[in-house]
This record gives sequence, C-alpha cells and structure tokens, in this order.
Amino acid sequence: MNVKVSARRTFSSLSNHNYRKYFYGQTTSLVGTWMQMTAQSWLVFTLTHSATAIGLVVALQTLPVLLLGPYGGVVADRVDKRKLMIILQSAMGVQAAILAVLSLTHVVTYVDVCILAMVLGLNNAFENPSRQSFVLEMVGPNDLRNAVSLNSTMNNVARAVGPAIAGIIIASFGEGWCFALNAVSFVAVVFSLMIMDKTTLNPSVPTERAKGQLREGFRYVAATPKLLYPLIMMALVGMLAYEFQVTLPIVAGKVFHGSAEVFGVMTGSMGAGAVIGGLWSASKGRTGTRAMIRAALLFGIFITFAALSPKIGIEFFALALVGFASVSFLSMANSTLQLETDPQMRGRVMALWAVAFMGTTPIGGPLIGWITSETNARVGLGVGAASCFVAAVIGWLTVRHYQTREARESSFIVDTAINDTIVVE
Repeated sequence: MNVKVSARRTFSSLSNHNYRKYFYGQTTSLVGTWMQMTAQSWLVFTLTHSATAIGLVVALQTLPVLLLGPYGGVVADRVDKRKLMIILQSAMGVQAAILAVLSLTHVVTYVDVCILAMVLGLNNAFENPSRQSFVLEMVGPNDLRNAVSLNSTMNNVARAVGPAIAGIIIASFGEGWCFALNAVSFVAVVFSLMIMDKTTLNPSVPTERAKGQLREGFRYVAATPKLLYPLIMMALVGMLAYEFQVTLPIVAGKVFHGSAEVFGVMTGSMGAGAVIGGLWSASKGRTGTRAMIRAALLFGIFITFAALSPKIGIEFFALALVGFASVSFLSMANSTLQLETDPQMRGRVMALWAVAFMGTTPIGGPLIGWITSETNARVGLGVGAASCFVAAVIGWLTVRHYQTREARESSFIVDTAINDTIVVE
C-alpha cells in the first residue's frame, strides 16, 4: 500500500491529460536533443581537438540567452505560451535538419557549427521562459513541484538514453544521423502541443504591452530575497559547474584515452543518476534556500569525486552521483522560483532563471575550456565543484542573515509589548 501511495505521489502530475501528452512528446524530443548535443561536442572535438573550441561553441549557443533571455521573459508574459512554443520548437527542428545536411554531405566546418549554435541560442532565449512558465498553466500550483521534478527526470532520462544512442550512431554511421534524428524528434513535441485540450489549461492573463516591463522584472527580483538569492546561487553553479559539455569530451579523450563510445557512456551515466535524482525530487517535493544549500553541497562533493576518480569504472559511478545531485539542485531552484513568483511576473522571473542556468555559459564555457586546456580536465571539474561550495556558503549566509533579522524584529516586538504593558499599569 505504501508503495502505491508513493508511486501516486511521485507521478501525480501525469494524471493531468494535457501534461501527460506534453510529457511523452517532450521526452521523445529531448532524446533527440541530447543526441545532438553529444554529437555536436564530439564533432567539434574531432574537427579541432580543442577544449577551448568546444567551450566557444557552447558559449555561442547560450550567449543569446544571456543577452536576450530577460526580454524573452517579457514576451512570454505577453503572449499565448503554447502557440509560441509550437513556432519555436518547429524552428529548432529546422536548425537540426540544416546541421544534419551539412554533416551528412561532409561539408560541415567549425564555423558552420558556431553559426548554427548561435541560431539555436536565439531560439532558446525565447522558448525557454515560455516552456518553464507553461508548466504551471498545465498542472496548476498543487502539482507544480511534482511536474518540475518530472520534467527534470524526463530531461535526464533523455540524457541517459540520448548520448548512449549517439555514441553507437557516431561510431557506426557518423554524427550527421544524430542531427537528422533530432530534427525528426521535434514532430512529437509539436504534435503534443497542437492536440492539447485548451479548455482545461489555466493560462495566466497576458500582460499588456507597456514601457519599462523589463526593468520592472529586475526590480521585482531585486526586492524579493526569496527569488534573488536562489538566482545568485543558480548563476554561480550554472556558470562553472554545469559545463560538462566542455569537460567530459576531454575527460573521455585525454584523461582516459577513450573514444566516442566512452564519452557516450559517461554522459549516459550522468543521465542515469539524474533520473534517480529526478524521481527522488518528485516524491519529496522540497523547495527553498535551505534545500538548495544541501543540494549544492552534495553536488560539489560528487563533482570532486568525479574529478579525482583514478579509473574509468569509478568515473562512471562518480558521474552517476553527479547526475543525481545536479538534477536535485536544478529542480529545487526551478520550483522555488516558480512558487515564490507572482503569476504576472512568472515569465520574466523564469527568463532570469534561464539566464542564471544557461546564459552564464558564455562566461563559464570558455573559462572552463581555457582552464582545462591550460591544466587538465580534472582541474576543470574541480573549479565546478568549488562553485557549488561557494554557492552553499552564500545560501547559508543568507539564511543566517534573515534568521538574525527576524530574531531582532521579534525581540523588538516583545520589548515594545512589555513597555506598553508597563505604561498601562
């Protein structure tokens, strides 16, 4: 009986038929996306044999999120998010198809990869805030924590399956077929969005177009500590710890002298651990700064383990633990921000979350790439671990500060009440 109750709690948001359609369609698409990400990193590595070059591609793919992400949140608050997602997901399929044609015809160059990475980043700057804030419109506030955790699980099931498939396809047929299959996979998520029952959605009232809405979003976050400090923690960890696209190809190729299959297994191991972490987060439903502090510490410890692993078998296990902690931290941050945000501001806040998570990569990607090139991949991972520990300290200092302030305010109220009582007597 307890097992059944736990299972219902873990998968409660899937009882919503719109979310269930979206979940299966998006899972299919994300398998293709992770195949493309794996193939793209390996393609750049084979073209350049440079960690810095991989970091630059990752930076170009996320730079538009840094520059345009906040405005993407303004757009998300103004429009029908479902319709916008249909358009943007279709455009992502076209981008993958172009990369597939260039690769399959053996004319692809490093410059081509860079240009198409930037095109994808432009799309992500507007698609990500719409997608993040659309979850609440599908499932409502009661199932939001569960849906966000299942989204993370879905992403990491794809992370486990996609790279493993990509490793086999790359070794057997080449990178181009990974890009082609990704292009086809977008049909699933676009179709799921088109067949949704619109009468059961709970869309936020679109924000009327007005001047200063972007600044309004920044002011709102700056004045709300429960949003500001989780965003700062997410930005630091997102910039330096989540640069596995840069470090893992080098770990596979230069530290353990492996091939594309080894790289695929590494990424797949991390994804497998993330699946377990996502299901755990879905069943626990924890949010808030304290939960993020614990997750950041765990994330840092496991990345340190991966950085120091002496053998490849141990590395696979360490990366599974890294995946577990990474999705726990990510889902806690996402849920915390959505639940603490006013509905009219949700698109803009989640755009800042995207900037913190992905938009910091134009800084972190090249930096970790440079550190890795100048030292080695183990040091690159170690820098990411250090960022997790620093983020945990920031969170701890924040909690302590507000506990002290609340204690002082409570003491002031008590003293005032006592003084008033004395005066009355």
